[in-house]
Amino acid sequence: MNEVTSRRNALLMWSATIASVSVAVILILIKLTAYILSGSVALLSSLIDSMIDSLASMVNLVAVKHALEPADMEHRFGHGKAEPLAGMVQAAFITGSSLFLFSEAGFRLMNPHHIEFANASIVVMLVSFVLTILLVIFQQYVVKETNSVAIRADSIHYFSDILQNMGVILALVLSTKLHLPLADPLIGLLIGAWILYSAWQIARQSYDQLMDRELPDEDRERIRKIALSHPSVRNMHELRTRLSGRDIFIQLHLEMDGGLSLYEAHTVADTVEESLRNAFPNADVIVHEDPTGIIERRQSV
Repeated sequence: MNEVTSRRNALLMWSATIASVSVAVILILIKLTAYILSGSVALLSSLIDSMIDSLASMVNLVAVKHALEPADMEHRFGHGKAEPLAGMVQAAFITGSSLFLFSEAGFRLMNPHHIEFANASIVVMLVSFVLTILLVIFQQYVVKETNSVAIRADSIHYFSDILQNMGVILALVLSTKLHLPLADPLIGLLIGAWILYSAWQIARQSYDQLMDRELPDEDRERIRKIALSHPSVRNMHELRTRLSGRDIFIQLHLEMDGGLSLYEAHTVADTVEESLRNAFPNADVIVHEDPTGIIERRQSV
């Protein structure tokens, strides 16, 4: 990745984290006001989630700042693991908020509550709905451009907020306009279940990166095809891959004619490395050259 692209991606990621924190703070203020007026459990669920959003987004801000730092002598592979660490913290926050919501919704099922100032609350949720959609659109653009795990985790969370906002609006309408008071806590429970599912998605993705899980099979197959497309490459083995934040690490052994000079084999390896970096712009590629026919103690696809 060239320096201009790297700086642009860093600016995009930083802008996404600032936007996330800003939106979360705005939503907390307007939802808190609406909850104080209405007492809606569904709206409380949305308020709690926005408070968690603000904490998670601040964690993201710190993590992204750290992840964007270049590799140094003590961290030769960079600081990309800061992103999945932030994802795990987000998952913990989200899980806690969903458990609290289950408790509050259960209490309101046993003790139905009449919602006041429903119209004002609905307006607040519509504003929240629009702001969240705009934020998610921007986050998705940043994820597409940077492949940031931290921003992707934040985007997944805020996408769940869009569904949550729709649920809160529905709960307010059913409870006040159609006089179905149990709709509010029931929809609160459904929203809590969705929040918990979102936490699982974020935790699973972050865990995979922290444990250096291999890239998807389609990416590994793409790497194989690129490596084997060079006319001097007879075969390849020992392909190892992992993801760390935005950075991809690829290691492989190339099998070539044993009669090639060291200089020729090195030139072939350099060409393959360049092709892989063109296909995977954030990749750190290490290629080992082997003469065809050599049997190693440990070989893998």
